[in-house]
Amino acid sequence: MVAATTRQQIVEAADRLFYETGFEATSFADIAAAVGLSRGNFYYHFKTKDELLDAVITHRLSKTTSMLEAWEAKAETPGERILSFIQLLIVNQAKIMAYGCPVGTLCNELAKLDHIGKERAAELFSLFRHWLSRQFCAFGCEADADALAMHLLMRSQGVATLAAAYRDETFVHREVENMRGWLAAQRPQPSQF
Repeated sequence: MVAATTRQQIVEAADRLFYETGFEATSFADIAAAVGLSRGNFYYHFKTKDELLDAVITHRLSKTTSMLEAWEAKAETPGERILSFIQLLIVNQAKIMAYGCPVGTLCNELAKLDHIGKERAAELFSLFRHWLSRQFCAFGCEADADALAMHLLMRSQGVATLAAAYRDETFVHREVENMRGWLAAQRPQPSQF
């Protein structure tokens, strides 16, 4: 395998395993086995687990940025773009019900460990927060854009947490519909004068 390709495969396998089994519970041996590498070859690419975690977070930031850019290109209105974010709960429902939110679970675990990478992992939430805030500004809610972005992030994290706890598809669909209704209610009303 070409070194860059092997490195990317390691990062993708680590990303999946960190999500499915947790950062702390995933060993280099687990990741090497998932990629089909000897541990010696693995250490050629990553010397420490923290170095690998940083690469996984960079990978997730890149994937998330690409997804947000695709939503920007595809949707004509900020409301449609915000709905794309809300709809993630349905699109990723099976994984969320099995493992929780990939961003939330990583941030929570690193915070519990008081791990040096916790601030870097929080950049994933910040990416969504700032993007949503820009969408709410364009939606006509400039004064409350950041508060609305944080509210929507909080609400989606709550749904993801309860979806993982209860594995109730009906709950997820109902909450997504409630968020859609909440978004419609945020649209500024035209002035009467």
